[in-house]
Amino acid sequence: MQNIQSYIQEHKDRFLSELIELLKIPSISADSAFKNDVIKTANAVMESLDKAGCDTVELCETDGYPIIYAEKIIDKNLPTVLVYGHYDVQPPDPIDLWDSPPFEPVIKTTELHPEGAIFARGSCDDKGQMYMHVKALEFMTNQNQLPCNVKFMIEGEEEVGSVSLSKFVKENQEKLSNDVILISDTGMIAKDVPSITTGLRGLSYVEVEVTGPNRDLHSGLYGGAVANPINVLTKMIASLHDENNHITIPGFYDNVEELSTEERAQMAKAPFSLDSYKKALDIDAVYGETGYSTNERNSIRPTLDVNGIWGGYIGEGAKTVIASKAFAKISMRLVPNQDWKNITELFKKHFESIAPKGVTVKVKPHHGGQGYVTPIDSIGYKAASKAYEDTFGKTPIPQRSGGSIPIVSLFEKELKSKTILMGFGLDSDAIHSPNEHFGIWNYLKGIETIPGFYKHFTELYK
Repeated sequence: MQNIQSYIQEHKDRFLSELIELLKIPSISADSAFKNDVIKTANAVMESLDKAGCDTVELCETDGYPIIYAEKIIDKNLPTVLVYGHYDVQPPDPIDLWDSPPFEPVIKTTELHPEGAIFARGSCDDKGQMYMHVKALEFMTNQNQLPCNVKFMIEGEEEVGSVSLSKFVKENQEKLSNDVILISDTGMIAKDVPSITTGLRGLSYVEVEVTGPNRDLHSGLYGGAVANPINVLTKMIASLHDENNHITIPGFYDNVEELSTEERAQMAKAPFSLDSYKKALDIDAVYGETGYSTNERNSIRPTLDVNGIWGGYIGEGAKTVIASKAFAKISMRLVPNQDWKNITELFKKHFESIAPKGVTVKVKPHHGGQGYVTPIDSIGYKAASKAYEDTFGKTPIPQRSGGSIPIVSLFEKELKSKTILMGFGLDSDAIHSPNEHFGIWNYLKGIETIPGFYKHFTELYK
């Protein structure tokens, strides 16, 4: 019987080629023009789970994109691990900033990845990390080393709010019953510094519209006489932060969890080079809320950011107009205890209240979700820690993430189980950005580490 390292070495080329084929499909859930590609990807995932050894594989239709459910039940007296992932990806825009086409995967070496990295949209978020679990299952079933039961739930709407998943979870609690949920949609500190994500921020996402005159106007004939929606919108957005980069929405911080000095000191022990951070981003200074470190600003503090802003003429050359409308998309990352629906309502009330006369404002909520913190004394966390120790030779560091996986809090509410976040990506992987990539070393290390979680969780569960 092979061990995991030799199995990976023997099948490495196939593992890579299978992932590359999956990455070629543009499963962009945000754009209906790619509907057929999203469904094609769902079918490809379903086929891969069947080949990996699942006894039951289902394509579950929803009001949106299908959810793939699969299971391998070896003994109902043994614990059950539920693996969650998603097969949809972010839009690749702006295309012209990619060094290679986003859906034509290529392997290139980098300073961090001398062994190579796969450059493609979805390589890290989340096709590559999701597929690690498929290949880990293949090893365990092929070598008769699956120590417990496993279920898979892979969705196609994570990048657009997981609307269908929420309904699916609520309606299929018995089908999805489990003892722990395992997700790889996060990262780790460095290749030589393993970490386990213990906290996620929540999210509130809105779109705003400012309307002035009933049509675009000549900026010479009307400039200075009527409110310019673009000028107004930029002023309104600017007012959402004060001079200390503190968010000015009344009530925004009412339920913000304040970490103790001791907890902040523990966070500060994680390796971090401010100079390297700035160099990697090609910036000469960091920016953020006064009184907090960079790592605190992007993990334990709430934020408000403009994700897109537009209006008026943006084509080549000049067109002297005062636009009738101006728009912006705004996301707010939230910390535990902040309710995303309440924050959305607070934003709407405040933004409408600060609009000057001469314009009207609309706030359109999109989607959101709650933050999440997982305890480090659970057997799930302990099992993950032991798995990392086996393959990395060192104990992983618990780390809070600045990102959001809104369905994690839903899982705990509806399925009554904790989630363990075993991510193998790096901050430099450019997820959601041009030139997204996933290191081959990281991909294979994930496949090597995941079976250890099953082993240790089963042992600790007894």
